[in-house]
Amino acid sequence: MFRSLHRIMPAFLLAFSTALVAQTPPAAPAVPPPPPQTNLPQRAPLNPSLPTIFVVGDSTASNGANLGWGSHLGDYFDLMKVNVANRAIAGRSSRSYIDEGHWDSTLAEIKPGDYVLLQWGQNDGGDLGGAGSRNARGDLKGDGDATQDVMQTTGPKSGQVETIHTYGWYNRKYVADTQAKGATPMFLSMTIRNVWKEDANGVQRIERETNFNTIMKKIADQDHLAFIDMASVEADRLEATGPEKTALLFPIDHTHTSAVGADLNAQSVVIALEQAHSPLVAFLKEKIPLPAPVSETAK
Repeated sequence: MFRSLHRIMPAFLLAFSTALVAQTPPAAPAVPPPPPQTNLPQRAPLNPSLPTIFVVGDSTASNGANLGWGSHLGDYFDLMKVNVANRAIAGRSSRSYIDEGHWDSTLAEIKPGDYVLLQWGQNDGGDLGGAGSRNARGDLKGDGDATQDVMQTTGPKSGQVETIHTYGWYNRKYVADTQAKGATPMFLSMTIRNVWKEDANGVQRIERETNFNTIMKKIADQDHLAFIDMASVEADRLEATGPEKTALLFPIDHTHTSAVGADLNAQSVVIALEQAHSPLVAFLKEKIPLPAPVSETAK
């Protein structure tokens, strides 16, 4: 009997395993791991045969991977027609960007036919430096020729007496230097902060106007330059969104946005360019529909 079983079992096991395999679905093929996700370098080579749009500003335009609107602006332009170069640096003011040599580096890249979008103000209200200063980047208020000499104890001019100028003076320097290279300077109003106040009717309104925007607009009007009012576009869109949903776009503080907020700011820049009938509109992939005007009764 055992000999019979010994002869039968191999055949039985073979048949059983064959049936089991037939009923068991084939294992899913192994999924290869995703390739490493890397961001394009900020200073990717520029096509010298194309005009370039340079973004020059602070952390609201460049605050880490995808966290500034300058990192998203190129998504809306046809990069076969124009380069988009984000040269903004976090933490800089119109003064410190020059003091640290960043403007010289950017200026060396600029050629005739290029465009320079200038957006300053978030850090220009800082201290002037001197004893006890940790971040000497502020400038004098206004647009005049006033100066103040300060012995610096930190930063690139530590140990030197620095002659500090007004906010308007630094911005006029950017304009003059850009035009000397045969390029076109454009001012952008500052990005909106997540700061709300009630108006006379008890309606929550987001902070809009700043002295820095006023000075930029003044210089633009006097020198016949474009003033791209992205702040008004952004403010209208955020007010339509409301304080609670707007707060989700500012996870860090009241100034710096998430990647989603940065992309919305880039859209606001594009919309403001369209509203201003800027020549840069010719380089867009497609136009963004302009928002309906905000009625005076809605403001």
